[in-house]
Amino acid sequence: MANRRDSRIEPSFEGPPQAKSSAGFSVSEEDRVVPSNRKTSAKRQSAKTRSSRRGRGKSRRGLFGVLGRLAYWCFVLAIWGGIATAGIVVYYGAKMPAATTWAIPDRAPNIRIVSVDGKLLANRGMSGGEAVGLHEMSTYIPEAVIAIEDRRFYSHLGIDPIGLSRAMVANVLGGRFSQGGSTLTQQLAKNLFLTPDRTLERKVQEVLLALWLEHKHTKDQILEMYLNRVYFGSGAYGVEAASRRYFGKSARDVTLPEAALLAGLLKAPSRLSPARDPKAAERRSQLVLAAMRDEGKISAKELTTAMSAPASRVASYWTGSENYVADTIVEELPDLIGDVRGDIIVDTTVDLTLQKLAEQSIRRLIDGSGKKLNASQGVLVSIDNSGAVRAMVGGYDYSTSQFDRASEARRQPGSAFKPFVYMAALEAGRTPDSVRNDAPIRIGKWTPTNYGGKYFGKVTLATALAKSLNSVAAQLTMEVGPDAVVEAAHRMGIQSDLTANTSIALGTSEVTPLELTSAYVPFANGGYRPEVHFIRRVTTASGKVLYDNNGGGAPRVIKPEIVGMMNSMMTGTVEIGTARKAAFAWPAAGKTGTSQNSRDAWFIGYTANLTTGVWFGNDDGGPMKKVTGGALPAQAWHEFMVAAHEGVPVRPLPGTWRSTPADTIVQDEIPSNTAQPAPVPSASVGQSAPSVQKASPPRAVRPAETVDAGGFGLPGGGGTTASIKRPVPPADVGGPVKKRQTSILDILTGG
Repeated sequence: MANRRDSRIEPSFEGPPQAKSSAGFSVSEEDRVVPSNRKTSAKRQSAKTRSSRRGRGKSRRGLFGVLGRLAYWCFVLAIWGGIATAGIVVYYGAKMPAATTWAIPDRAPNIRIVSVDGKLLANRGMSGGEAVGLHEMSTYIPEAVIAIEDRRFYSHLGIDPIGLSRAMVANVLGGRFSQGGSTLTQQLAKNLFLTPDRTLERKVQEVLLALWLEHKHTKDQILEMYLNRVYFGSGAYGVEAASRRYFGKSARDVTLPEAALLAGLLKAPSRLSPARDPKAAERRSQLVLAAMRDEGKISAKELTTAMSAPASRVASYWTGSENYVADTIVEELPDLIGDVRGDIIVDTTVDLTLQKLAEQSIRRLIDGSGKKLNASQGVLVSIDNSGAVRAMVGGYDYSTSQFDRASEARRQPGSAFKPFVYMAALEAGRTPDSVRNDAPIRIGKWTPTNYGGKYFGKVTLATALAKSLNSVAAQLTMEVGPDAVVEAAHRMGIQSDLTANTSIALGTSEVTPLELTSAYVPFANGGYRPEVHFIRRVTTASGKVLYDNNGGGAPRVIKPEIVGMMNSMMTGTVEIGTARKAAFAWPAAGKTGTSQNSRDAWFIGYTANLTTGVWFGNDDGGPMKKVTGGALPAQAWHEFMVAAHEGVPVRPLPGTWRSTPADTIVQDEIPSNTAQPAPVPSASVGQSAPSVQKASPPRAVRPAETVDAGGFGLPGGGGTTASIKRPVPPADVGGPVKKRQTSILDILTGG
């Protein structure tokens, strides 16, 4: 019983009942069958609130702890990253030369070639265009470039952290290097000093150089340098070259759509070039226009207008025949001024209007008849009496072939070479009224024949030249000797080697159109041989004169009476002879030429104003279809000369010659004791060409008097020529000779 009493639980009133109850028998409100209506005491509620606050505090302390740790490590990484970046910059910067030695490299010099009236013919040099001031070019150009390439150009210090970050994000998301993040200043630094390699070292150096540029130059100076040096594709460096290349105009005149197209090229100049992919270039230009609108550079109306009328590219920057002239000038410059070290301006003798007329006359005939007649190329050279080249077309299309046939192609002149034969004969004592028998002849194994096989019997030399009779030219060459003919040709201006044989009478030695045309100039100006030239003056961009062609004197190479006789004879070629298609309102003279199988067709003609030579043929030497010098060449010459002489007062040809009445003409002869050169077989029109045996190089011109120059470099006075050795003139010039012995001439002429 005692145990039972001891184990019995006795009620106790000590201590708080709530504590005891809660220790053993407290039942939560949720566990009650019937919930109690009793309110929780304030004390219990306070404890519960404190517990909740402690939980939330721990949560907040955990979040701030994570953020704090994150911020801490970011700070640490930033410090170490900055240290690493500084180390890289110092490392690669140490490899660069000292900043005190840095300097902007000179821009590649440009050669600006202008016509006689100051119009641009072409630009030559690595840049392909002259430098243009920022405020001289169209305002659309810098605005378009900044809008699409570097919108914060005027606010950053050479590098753009925002743009760089954006480019990095784009590259990461794209999984490839698609954006560079370089500012215009960085691009300029790269173009001026660095290679295009994409390496960390080059990027660091680019940044340092960009900062240096920003320190040394203003924003406008940097932008101007950039626009005058950046590559725009198609070989164009700088906005001036690009504007002329794509639009045929100066950067000063570029329109809004054109500026947008140029700015769009900078991303990928070769791929987006309108010469390669016009549609891609247009799409890119529309993005540029939209960027300009976003930047407030253009209005919505301007955007709509530009979008609806995109820029149109010129047919071809390289089509113009004036580029043949430009190439020739660039080759001559080193001999005149040495190395080109800065931008220069070359004032030429070329008249751009005449140049375009010459180009049109050649192209029109080839386009119209070239295919039918198998003639694919043509040349036209026009020279004034002072030796100044006024026009030179070196081929059908410069863009497809830059080979200058006018100054570089050596072709057989055919009968266009005969004036030098007749000139030598006149200097040996013959006259235009001298008579020869035009008949089939044989000289050794060579039988020269007339074109078409027709013969005219006894004819004067004037008639023989007008009708281009081969047999008479061969007879005259035998009379005076091939060496005399070669000497006469070289004296007149032919520079090529000439083969001194009998067939030289028919133009079998090759010459260029430029030198053959220049050799006719003394006939047109009264007997003087001026220096043929393209360049009048060379100056620097600042106006300093580097070279000035003041004309000087021109030596007399033909006596006035010989000039008169030659002009009288060659006038007949135009009036009654093989070049009748060339005739126009001015007194004109000249000579046609056709080589074997119509491989070459020529007409070299002149007035007292201009001497113009025309050639048609094929580069491969293939024959044309019965094209003679009196056909296409005479037609092109006529078309050009009529336009070139429009509005110019008519002048007669120099020299006078009065022909002897026909009933008093007496045939002359060669004295029987005159030694004749051994005939050398060679080619003539209508027969195959035998082998060439020897060549006579250009020899020294006979002593000549140098006279003062008149207006435009023309000779102002007379002069006399020294005598040269040649066969003795016949004793019966101008009258009969009785009781003479039979000569070789009697045998040849049937007398």
